[in-house]
Amino acid sequence: MTRFGDFPKNIVNLPGQGQLPKIPLAGVRAVLLVLVVLVLLFGSLYQVEPEEVGVVLRFGKYARTTEPGLHFKIPLGIEMVEKVPVQRQLKQEFGFRTERPGVRSEFTRSGLQGESLMLTGDLNTAVVEWVVQYRVADPQEFLFKVRHVEETLSDMSEAVMRQIVGDRTVDEVLTVGRQEVADLVEVKLQELCEQYETGIQIEQVVLQNVNPPDPVRPSFNEVNQAEQEKETKINQAQSAYNKVIFRAKGEAQQTISNAEGYALDRVNRAKGQAARFESVFREYRKAPQVTRRRIYLETMNEVLPKMGTKLVLDETLEGVLPLLDLKGVGAGVLSTPAKPGGEQ
Repeated sequence: MTRFGDFPKNIVNLPGQGQLPKIPLAGVRAVLLVLVVLVLLFGSLYQVEPEEVGVVLRFGKYARTTEPGLHFKIPLGIEMVEKVPVQRQLKQEFGFRTERPGVRSEFTRSGLQGESLMLTGDLNTAVVEWVVQYRVADPQEFLFKVRHVEETLSDMSEAVMRQIVGDRTVDEVLTVGRQEVADLVEVKLQELCEQYETGIQIEQVVLQNVNPPDPVRPSFNEVNQAEQEKETKINQAQSAYNKVIFRAKGEAQQTISNAEGYALDRVNRAKGQAARFESVFREYRKAPQVTRRRIYLETMNEVLPKMGTKLVLDETLEGVLPLLDLKGVGAGVLSTPAKPGGEQ
């Protein structure tokens, strides 16, 4: 093995051997200048996405708001940019969390019972799961007015929901009052957001799932089934009642209408007969003999066709016996001599 001191001594040192190559100072300055320009250029450019706005801070103080696109800012930490998604709908979930969204989303409720378990106005408990959908309406207020604004919104949502649920019975929360609860929570939560100047606009509050707690769910289902059977029986009884009562009312109304029609017919007919009698009487007073004869002829014209076969004899005729009709026409009726004046 050759040691350091055993190198051949006849090696001749080349000119300039052992000295570093000299680099031109102008080249170093040019490289440094290019690096500085690149750093300043890339540090001053920033891109704002279509659904965002850029809030520019100068020494930590609000300076301006920039729209989507490519923009410049003062580099070296003088100006900073906070990007706020103003066009995106954000949401907060309570009582559950979405682990994998999609057509068949996966949810978890582990460790979140404290958010969803609530006391109702009738001292019952209910498990209420809901979603608050919102967007950022004022980026400046969203960034600077409230510290930890999303945590504040979560606390406000839970407080308002507990207040609204606590003013209603468990039946209202579970059944008919769900939409009313969601609407009231949306209104009151928006009022708090405006009062605290969070810059948030509440879009919608959705009650995702409302159920009784698991230990009492079987008993609650039995109560609901009994209530449904009760409503079914009431509806059936009401249907039978309506069928009988309305039919009876209809028949009574029909009888009344028939009686009124009969009464109207009788009255009108009596009035007509009275008017006819008065008109005949007026004519009779003008010519009694003519009227009497006309009445007599009209009566005979109406009565005689109903009497069958008749024999009329002259009262002056002698030697004629009463005849008996043996042909069955007018059988049992004996014709008698006519009385004076042509009357039988």
